[in-house]
Amino acid sequence: MAVRKFKPVTPGQRNKVISAFDDITAKRPEKSLLEPLKKSGGRNNQGKMTMRYIGGGHKRMYRVIDFLRDKDECTAKVMTIEYDPNRSARIALVQYTDGEKRYIIAPNGLKVGQEIASGAGVAPEVGNTLPLAEIPLGTLVHNIELRPGQGAAMARSAGTYAQLAAREGNHAILRLPSGETRMVLVTCRATVGTVSNPDHNLESHGKAGRRRWLGRRPRNRGVVMNPVDHPMGGGEGRASGGHPRSRKGLPAKGYKTRNPKATSNKFIIERRKK
Repeated sequence: MAVRKFKPVTPGQRNKVISAFDDITAKRPEKSLLEPLKKSGGRNNQGKMTMRYIGGGHKRMYRVIDFLRDKDECTAKVMTIEYDPNRSARIALVQYTDGEKRYIIAPNGLKVGQEIASGAGVAPEVGNTLPLAEIPLGTLVHNIELRPGQGAAMARSAGTYAQLAAREGNHAILRLPSGETRMVLVTCRATVGTVSNPDHNLESHGKAGRRRWLGRRPRNRGVVMNPVDHPMGGGEGRASGGHPRSRKGLPAKGYKTRNPKATSNKFIIERRKK
């Protein structure tokens, strides 16, 4: 997987860096795994705007992804590697031996024609899903469950992974991409390997219009607003705005917003690095 840089033939191409899409093997998605995706425009069920800077964007269909990987009785063959507009990672269409088709998050290095499996007793190879109790220590994993049977919740975006550092009793110790170290039950499942499209963080839109295609509207800074609209607004000339804070007055830099009574605190051994 690589990225494409453009010669600045037009102003929008001057800083444009996009994926080369050389890993994509199919142009059209599997129809049976598509669902309509309605845009909210940042509005709730009363039509009131609750999230700013959202609107427009290209029309999309949702690809139904199998985050559970609970079909243990048969193996699956990778049919295609596809682009998904709803996520940064690539997705893979797999077909099980009984004929059922499903989409999964494609791990890095997964090839068309490769066979994958899930469940206890499966070999810890790239693309296979098995309980953390059976994965060798030091293995890089993704699509990690937080509760058994919940489905993948961690390390799902492009290029991410966690490392299985140790096992203590009923818990496995994972080192996450953020630097956080936390405990997860060994009965939870994870998929071996890292998530595909690791060069996603090198991409650059190049022009404002490309952000609009993604449904993101222009953001206006707090310092250019009036005092009635933002705590950092107002002042004569180009005022700096004082201490950085949100529209509701919460400090923006260095202020801990995590609930000290959160039930998951007992599972976190080391917090993420600042």
